Amino acid sequence: MRFLDEAKIYIKAGDGGNGCTSFRHEKFIEFGGPDGGAGGAGGSVYAVAIKNVNTLIDYRYQQHFKAHRGGNGSGQNCTGRKGNDLFLNVPIGTQILDQDKETIIADMLTEGQIELLAQGGRGGLGNTYFKSSTNRAPRYSQQGELGEERWLWLKLKMIADVGLVGLPNAGKSTFISTVTNAKAKIDNYPFTTLVPQLGILNIGYREIVIADIPGLIKGAHEGKGLGEKFLAHIERCSVLLHLIDLSSEDPIDNYKTIRNELYLYGQNITSKREIVVLTKSDTVDELTVSNTVKEFKNNGIKDVFVISAITNKGISDLKNHIMSEFPQIECDEW
Repeated sequence: MRFLDEAKIYIKAGDGGNGCTSFRHEKFIEFGGPDGGAGGAGGSVYAVAIKNVNTLIDYRYQQHFKAHRGGNGSGQNCTGRKGNDLFLNVPIGTQILDQDKETIIADMLTEGQIELLAQGGRGGLGNTYFKSSTNRAPRYSQQGELGEERWLWLKLKMIADVGLVGLPNAGKSTFISTVTNAKAKIDNYPFTTLVPQLGILNIGYREIVIADIPGLIKGAHEGKGLGEKFLAHIERCSVLLHLIDLSSEDPIDNYKTIRNELYLYGQNITSKREIVVLTKSDTVDELTVSNTVKEFKNNGIKDVFVISAITNKGISDLKNHIMSEFPQIECDEW
């Protein structure tokens, strides 16, 4: 399934049905009078958050959505049929924005959450509703109200507990493939990961959702590389796992580059809990590892882990530390 995290759609709620102008014409009934029924209400448009979907691809090929119109009223005081409501399924984590792309209409954070996007029009009143002591035979009725219509932006921000950040080729895809059930593409060239990947880390009965974000580069907050497009997906993460290649020329400089991009992007991302992970320890000697760890700690970074996804060095300790960042979840009794 292709990944799409942004879509623009047009929605139109159903118009209300028209009221009816009608009079009783029944044999042997001396006094007839008005009996026009009201129109039915138009259907409304709702958004529904569903699980097991991580893309907005369904909204790439269809952008226009319309709910049903209400039925017209008829004689014998019959009310028109109500128009069917329209429900749009969106992934959990989807923000629904107004056409200005800034005003948030709804934030779909929990499974089954339902939000009204466009209200259906009210049905018009039939002439029987206008009968009075001074107007015994009204010959007019109301038209149904128009349903609301609008253009909206859907923007998906993945919901994950831990977000992986780092320069291209820092080992993020290898790491998430090692510790979770994700099947990330792995290769030795920049931007191997083209879309965010989600994986689940299991230890006992506990589960932690990890998101692998495509590699950031200097200037990512300005749209360079792939990072800026996907930075929104780590806004909801509680913890950032910052992966840095030990075999790179200057790991500290690489760290500062990414932190600066996160700071310039905003949204308080740099205030999140951070764990620094030095990867590919199997490619350098122990002295290099020791000096690099010492340099990070001299820069005020307390949580520094050294791992190798190839030899599994440090993987178990890191997994346990990640779990310790989240409250213990007690399993239900059988």
